[in-house]
Amino acid sequence: MQALSTITTTHVDDISASKSEPDWLKQYRKNSFTIYQTLPPEVSPLYNKYTDAKRMDPAQVSLSIISENTIFDTLKPRLEELESEIHIIQIGSNIFRIHVPDEMKSKGLVVTSIYDAIKTDGDTVRKILESSNPNEDKYTALNNAAFNSGIFIKIPRSLVLEKPIHVVSSVSPDGTSAISKNIIVAEESSRASIVQELYAPKSSKQQAYLELMTINAHQNSQLHLTSFQAMDQSAVSFSTRNCTISQDAKVNSYLGLFGSMLSRYRTNYYLNGVGASVQDAEVVFGNNDQSFDLSANLIHLQPSTEGQVVQRSVLKNKSKSLFKGMIKIMETAPKSKSFLSGRSILLDKDAKSDAIPGLEILTNDVKATHSASVAQIDEEQIFYLGARCLDRSEAEKIIVEGFLEPMSRVMSYQVRAWISYLIEAKWQNRDLVIKSDEQLKSIVEVEEVRYKEADQLETHYKYR
Repeated sequence: MQALSTITTTHVDDISASKSEPDWLKQYRKNSFTIYQTLPPEVSPLYNKYTDAKRMDPAQVSLSIISENTIFDTLKPRLEELESEIHIIQIGSNIFRIHVPDEMKSKGLVVTSIYDAIKTDGDTVRKILESSNPNEDKYTALNNAAFNSGIFIKIPRSLVLEKPIHVVSSVSPDGTSAISKNIIVAEESSRASIVQELYAPKSSKQQAYLELMTINAHQNSQLHLTSFQAMDQSAVSFSTRNCTISQDAKVNSYLGLFGSMLSRYRTNYYLNGVGASVQDAEVVFGNNDQSFDLSANLIHLQPSTEGQVVQRSVLKNKSKSLFKGMIKIMETAPKSKSFLSGRSILLDKDAKSDAIPGLEILTNDVKATHSASVAQIDEEQIFYLGARCLDRSEAEKIIVEGFLEPMSRVMSYQVRAWISYLIEAKWQNRDLVIKSDEQLKSIVEVEEVRYKEADQLETHYKYR
């Protein structure tokens, strides 16, 4: 076990040796580590004064080539629920369990560890790894240099999955941190949903889950990615996501951030084919002194592409959020449409939120809009609900639900139910672990009914 603040090329070499990695990967790690040592925590001068990235203490974050393959008690019921589902479970640097039905295996579905993928599909993995630019960000370089675990998912051409693939990742209870290289490939005309859950046990020292996720959505594919970060507030979570979307492909991404003392998420969408589209919805709910640092970039590279990022933060106590975003439409991308929005509601006077959206338009005949707003909770609304016999906490909860409602309309009823469940758990100071108990079942039933009503209204309006 070694502190992040003291790692050297020796640690990187030890990881390579323990995995019997090919020479190209050893050199890839060394080059990235050299860059990691030279970069500051935030490379952008514009964002540097706002970021809380330094809250991660490299002296506390411990790295190990191999961590214990044990599960903390609170997580066990959730893993039992997933036994019959398509899933991969990552505990620390280990793959704890993989379940893919034989029928899906025979159709070419691959759900495995990054190291098995290097052995069986080395050319694909190498191409994806080398597409990552370590100079963009210090933690991208760190991931490239020192990843000790990872997940590889490939949905083969024309395969349509009716059920989601569940990805559960947790840092190990032994106190070590995890650096994970995750890759998702949706081949031509495939359809799939992936649900990612991130957890961490309570710990006396800081643990970290550091992720670099690469997503390739090939021509005419559809990928729904839902991520819930529900780590204990003693931990930190860093994630960099690079998503390349090809011709007529569509990606829907839903992100819910509820746990950890510091969450730093950076997502880049490269719309790299005519008709490519992405819809990204992000929900943040912070309390105590949590800090959320989010960045979303829409890069339009080809004509007639569409991108939308909508982020909403709810902040209590002394929590804070920073939303950064950029719409970039290149000379080669006329007729593109793009929208970027960040909104925050502050439930206490010490909560804080900053938003820095931007536009860079390099061609004509496009539609691009960005917006941002930060507001305290409306005391008139609190008074109104108080007059209906609700106490302040109940009134705030109803206002928050209304604040998030417009965003949730684009989500499936199941995603809406999960988000509602985690918000309720956090409001009541319960463990932030998804569990199919009676409360979640009742939320799902309500959401299903709401969608049926919406369908009826849509049908009715067609005959006006």
